[in-house]
Amino acid sequence: MASEIIPRGWRGIWLRIQPWVAVFDGPFMLFFLGIAFLSTITLYSAGNDFDGRFVGHIRNLSIAVLIMWLVAHIPPVMIHRVAVPLFVIGVLLLLAVALFGDVSKGARRWLNIGITRIQPSELMKIAMPMMLAWLVHRVEGLRSIQHWLVAVLLLMVPTAFILAQPDLGTAILVFSAGLFVLFFAGLPWRLVLVALGIAVLGVLLLIVFGDAACADGVNWPGLREYQRQRVCTLLDPMRDPLGKGFHIIQSIIAVGSGGVFGKGWMQGTQTHLEFIPERTTDFLFAAYSEEFGLLGNLLLLSLYAGLILRGLWIAIGAPTLFSRLLAGAISLTIFNYAFVNMGMVTGVLPVVGVPLPWMSYGGTAMVTLGFGAGILMSIARTRSQTVQGFVLQRSS
Repeated sequence: MASEIIPRGWRGIWLRIQPWVAVFDGPFMLFFLGIAFLSTITLYSAGNDFDGRFVGHIRNLSIAVLIMWLVAHIPPVMIHRVAVPLFVIGVLLLLAVALFGDVSKGARRWLNIGITRIQPSELMKIAMPMMLAWLVHRVEGLRSIQHWLVAVLLLMVPTAFILAQPDLGTAILVFSAGLFVLFFAGLPWRLVLVALGIAVLGVLLLIVFGDAACADGVNWPGLREYQRQRVCTLLDPMRDPLGKGFHIIQSIIAVGSGGVFGKGWMQGTQTHLEFIPERTTDFLFAAYSEEFGLLGNLLLLSLYAGLILRGLWIAIGAPTLFSRLLAGAISLTIFNYAFVNMGMVTGVLPVVGVPLPWMSYGGTAMVTLGFGAGILMSIARTRSQTVQGFVLQRSS
């Protein structure tokens, strides 16, 4: 008799706490936990010479999961309501940074609010797609040139503020997050193809005239000198192998030396002899590649692909236009993080300071990505409830 009473009691407790606990999308969390596990063991190896770095990484991951859990409880309709206020606050904070922000290493990116310093540009990584998704939902699609002009204006103002700080990496992420919304909202393919054509032409011109363009004293309109040097270093790291090209060269060596199977956990020579720069943050992928090799990279890429595809699946089934656009933009933003980081570590893209999602050490990116993943969980939860309600209605 007692054996029957106890399970019933536990069942009652579970039914009470289930709405607060079972808010995560199962497949998404499975991929996420796989990435988190790989990040933990890699950070332990790469950061064993940094006091408190491993513990700090576990703390940051825990905070990301907590934020994900909290945001997952917020209904998408509430997220829709705060889109405009959040965007306005973000723009005002960016303006405050431009006027009163703290200058560190030649960049004005931080705002001192008394008890701490904040980086408002991080807020725009979420506020930008929320605002544009709100706009498209409000006007029921960008059907006129006036709507498109407003959308482009909303996209360009925060991006211009961030570029002026200067912070090219964050500006790329914020701009692309908004651009993903416009793409899903029906951005004409001819404009996409024109933009791709211009980009390809620019790359070809750099390859052909790179030596002349990278000569001393040549200025590139719209770019600062250190940004020009990053592009030039990408084209030819051996221009300054012990200076500006050292980071890329050592990173490529680490990735290539891993081979197919890797050197083994805790056995990475480039990592533990401290040749890899920023090996716990932006260049953690180089340390991971050295120790786990091509097979380890394929596993990590599979986890990211599964996570991103699951996010797009959540977007497809979202109940409202706002939710669909926002979920799709967040999913592709995660892709953008991973693509840019792996590209710069392997010498395909310039170094722009973009972390690898939930792998690289760093609290700010963890919080931003956790917030975005929480929005995906909220949308997935609403989708599930909608499907269940439809099934119940049909069965009755």
